[in-house]
Amino acid sequence: MKILIVEDEPELRKTIETSLVREKFMVEVAADYNSALQKMSDYDYDCILLDIMLPGGSGLDLLKELKRLHRSDSVLIISAKDSLDDKVSGLELGADDYLTKPFHLAELNARVKSVIRRKQVKGELFIKLGNLSLYPDKREVLIEKEPLILNRKEFDLLYYFVVNPGRVINKISLAESVWGDNIDQADSLDFIYSQVKNLRRKLKQADATVEITAVYGFGYKLFEA
Repeated sequence: MKILIVEDEPELRKTIETSLVREKFMVEVAADYNSALQKMSDYDYDCILLDIMLPGGSGLDLLKELKRLHRSDSVLIISAKDSLDDKVSGLELGADDYLTKPFHLAELNARVKSVIRRKQVKGELFIKLGNLSLYPDKREVLIEKEPLILNRKEFDLLYYFVVNPGRVINKISLAESVWGDNIDQADSLDFIYSQVKNLRRKLKQADATVEITAVYGFGYKLFEA
């Protein structure tokens, strides 16, 4: 996942960059309007963190440029300006979210992951990883264009995996994602094992380019092969 940070404050820019790199993102930075415009014109990003007030121009004008270029990069505005007009203008120009400074890095990381997960094609929200597309609202999964038939629990598990790609997830977290507060069911962890086993088999049979692998002593991890 590739992130562009457009922020003119050196210390904040470096702090955000360090935090996102720690989260395993690839990060590029731009300190002013012109360098940001150059990067946005030349490269695609999974998410752009965009300050409004920049040397040389406005972040809102950069949003207009993205729209003119018919780009679909996710955009999270980060700004000290907390006016309703700025928020409305940013969202109307295509920004996915708006975070007001100062903010906690944990919240920023969560917002970044959230906007990356949200994609929209013809009004439908979906998550894409490799040749797998998952539609949360319709509870539908496609491998290329072929449906992948899953039971309810298998879908819930796969959904949890695809919004946490590349991360080791323990069985307790997986059980919580399926049962929530009812995790105290005695056989929940054994059930998780059997459901993950079935899910791995179905993904392999469908020639999915994502795999779920066991991490001995810890849990499971989904990655793009």
